[in-house]
Amino acid sequence: MARVKKPSIEKLVEENLSPDGKSLTLENLGIGVEELTALRESGKIAGIEKLYMEENELGDREIYALAKFPAGITALYLNNNKIGDEGVKALAFSPLTQNLRCLMLEGNNIGPEGAKALAASPGFNNLEILFLDLNPVGPEGVRALAKSDKFPRLKELHLDSTMMGDEVKALAESTTLTKLEKLYLCSNKIGDAGAIALANSTNLKTLKALSIWRNEIRDAGGRAIVESDTFSNLERLYMSFNLIEKPVRKMIRESPFAARLKTLVMD
Repeated sequence: MARVKKPSIEKLVEENLSPDGKSLTLENLGIGVEELTALRESGKIAGIEKLYMEENELGDREIYALAKFPAGITALYLNNNKIGDEGVKALAFSPLTQNLRCLMLEGNNIGPEGAKALAASPGFNNLEILFLDLNPVGPEGVRALAKSDKFPRLKELHLDSTMMGDEVKALAESTTLTKLEKLYLCSNKIGDAGAIALANSTNLKTLKALSIWRNEIRDAGGRAIVESDTFSNLERLYMSFNLIEKPVRKMIRESPFAARLKTLVMD
């Protein structure tokens, strides 16, 4: 069977560049090292602010090629690929990070060492949104992120399904991640200890949205959240699929805390 010739990088850009020339969507197109190298060498990356590369089976080798891109991109979408710790290390110390405001890494193979590399990167001074959902970051990786002083503008942190457990307390105790407005912590086996740590945090008072769906929070954790002074600015709370009993759920729904929320989602 004859090998199907891939379109040239010029053709790919022509077909997938937005009309304003600021957004390039290369999602699920079998992009590899060859295409990434050609794109960089062509100079056609200049002026592009948003680069979408989801579902291309990108691994560490491909990310090494991407890490050679110049600064300029403000939003980089790499979700649902095969990126591991070594690829993230290359990306974290790439010039490409310098203007990023949004970095999507959901659904890869990033573990604690990759999270540590992100936490040590000097390039995320402008980053406002970070997605690490569905990566095996684990408690060690979460601790590294929570202690990092490299995310001075971070407002939105997505850590669903990252295996943190009650080490969520590291986020609650962070002295650097103090400007978060949205925090997503679904499916992490967080129990009462983690929920109480969040409720007692003095560093999460800027939160406007908190998602703690599908965890193991029981009555004590539920009470702590609804009675917390930390969440005075909270507008949206998503906490379905926990282990809070019906009487406490009723108490939460009827509380002054719930009355001032714009959104409360609880089974």
